[in-house]
Amino acid sequence: MKSTTRGTLAAVLTCVAVAATGAATASPAAAVPIPVPLEGAENALGMELPQIGAEMPTPRPGVPQTPRYVEGRLLPERTLPRLPVNGGLPGAGVRAPLPRALGDEFDHVALSAPASDLRTLTPGLDVDAPLTAPSPGKAGLPEPKLPELGLLAPELQTVPGANLMMGPGL
Repeated sequence: MKSTTRGTLAAVLTCVAVAATGAATASPAAAVPIPVPLEGAENALGMELPQIGAEMPTPRPGVPQTPRYVEGRLLPERTLPRLPVNGGLPGAGVRAPLPRALGDEFDHVALSAPASDLRTLTPGLDVDAPLTAPSPGKAGLPEPKLPELGLLAPELQTVPGANLMMGPGL
């Protein structure tokens, strides 16, 4: 096989590996299940108690946005960059017995709110110096101007959801 063919094949395989890695990191937030044990209370009270569970997502910090140089400014935009933090909203699940009005049988009611992805960006700062860029018409000296100071607002993106169910049996 020629060296150019091997180089092309290596480049293609590298692109596929990078794409697969990017797809793997774009998966939903990893949530740690947290059970709530109520068996002791059920035995002590002699009755069926709700089953409760929770999910706590783990936050993952991302790569900060880089400063961007703009023509005509002495300092770059996004002087203090925003940091993305990806994680999730906590989830919960409750399943409780629901006695029927007539008879000894039970139904159940359940509420499920799974952990959902949460993407955030921390606040940032945008500052510009009180001088313009050096101009060739003034012997390379900058001109004074009003200083600029801006706060980059934080961002929050999520789509939470919940399910309410009723059915026969426990």
